[in-house]
Amino acid sequence: MTYAATRLHEEVAYVAYHFHWPRAEILDMEHHERQSWVREIARINTRMNEGG
Repeated sequence: MTYAATRLHEEVAYVAYHFHWPRAEILDMEHHERQSWVREIARINTRMNEGG
């Protein structure tokens, strides 16, 4: 099973936007590692939006 190209692009854009990491570096990550960073960024954003 392949990972949807649209979802991959969304994840890369999300991580690159927030952490300013190069596209190639993000694409080289294993799926589970990239997903971990996406979740962590979401947690950071939630805390910031809640004023914490």
